[in-house]
Amino acid sequence: MGGANSSEAVDISSNSALFNNQELKALKSAYESGGMKNVAILIQQKFKMLEGTKLHIAVTGESGTGKSSFINSMRGLRRSDEGAAETGNIETTMQRTEYKHPSFPNVSFWDLPGVGTITFPMDEYPTKMKFEEYDFFIIISGNRFTKNDANLAEEVKKMGKNFYFVRSQIDNDLRAHQHNCDEADCKAELVKIRNYCIKCLKEAGILQPKVFLVSSFQVNEFDFPKLMETLANNLDNVKRDLLLISLQSTTENILECKRDQLKKRIWMLAATAGIVGIMPIPGMDIDCNLGILVTAIVEFRKCLGLDAASIQSLADATENPVSVLSAEVNTHLAGEIDIEFVKNKLQNTKLQSAVAVARFIPVLGSMFAAGSSFAMIYKLLNDVLDELVENARGVMKIAFKSP
Repeated sequence: MGGANSSEAVDISSNSALFNNQELKALKSAYESGGMKNVAILIQQKFKMLEGTKLHIAVTGESGTGKSSFINSMRGLRRSDEGAAETGNIETTMQRTEYKHPSFPNVSFWDLPGVGTITFPMDEYPTKMKFEEYDFFIIISGNRFTKNDANLAEEVKKMGKNFYFVRSQIDNDLRAHQHNCDEADCKAELVKIRNYCIKCLKEAGILQPKVFLVSSFQVNEFDFPKLMETLANNLDNVKRDLLLISLQSTTENILECKRDQLKKRIWMLAATAGIVGIMPIPGMDIDCNLGILVTAIVEFRKCLGLDAASIQSLADATENPVSVLSAEVNTHLAGEIDIEFVKNKLQNTKLQSAVAVARFIPVLGSMFAAGSSFAMIYKLLNDVLDELVENARGVMKIAFKSP
């Protein structure tokens, strides 16, 4: 990488969470034996592995509990949207059905038929539904959790996988209760519902159940945001990355989690863009693969829900005019991203500030030099990500009417 200054070492240890300890050792070894070119090869392999990673989420429970509505909400879709899971008051799912995320197809939600029916008795259910294929399970109830739900959890537990109890349709419960209650009464009703669910699960044999109260039509309220954060936090780093980028930014905390996760990719992108297929930038003392940066910025934009398709989908789901949400996107990063655009952004990135940022990259040792192409690219991508996050925050506040 051009303009290297070996006295300015860059440390990436806290930004390397997508790598396990064995992979980090391999990076060190590659650097010691062949320098940054060898490191870039391993990073490219890691990117390919990330692109090939799939996340399979099973959504199960008895019939009529709102499984399909929940799946649609997790994918940012309405019932009427193309590709939405079919919903209804009767059992509409007669075989396990895969629903891929519309923007991130490596994330799949599996709508499983209701358990405990004549067609799907409990003793045959795990085998017929191929439990071994899922990363974790969401067990949904629309009223009370039953022995079937507890049995499901025990089967999942035997396989060493996580399960989550979700009490759906909370909005319907409160709507029936709200005609004669104030906010305090509604909170008390939620406590009553939660305690009842926990009581049923304990009676069915689950010792310390945790229940999430959700409405599939109010994804920024009740326990829905907490559920999404919990799901992500209980996954390994690679699959956590995949789930987080697929989630809608419904709360400030989720948005910040997405920012933190995307930041973990920046040093990888900076390293490869400064080594693989590099070309000199006219008027600058750096070499860079601008195509990698174009792709990265477009991907950041999609992950944060700022591409046109995501804004349209959010507008539909939240019943906001798309023009109102689009008006909150005040950045040139929302327009066409091409090589000329990125070149101009790099030329406007100050080398001095880039070096200052690179010094604080939280260490695989002295693998990177702050006075190099790496520092400039790292600074550019951080600035781009921060700008996109601020715009995503504005869209989120309008879409979900948050202060």
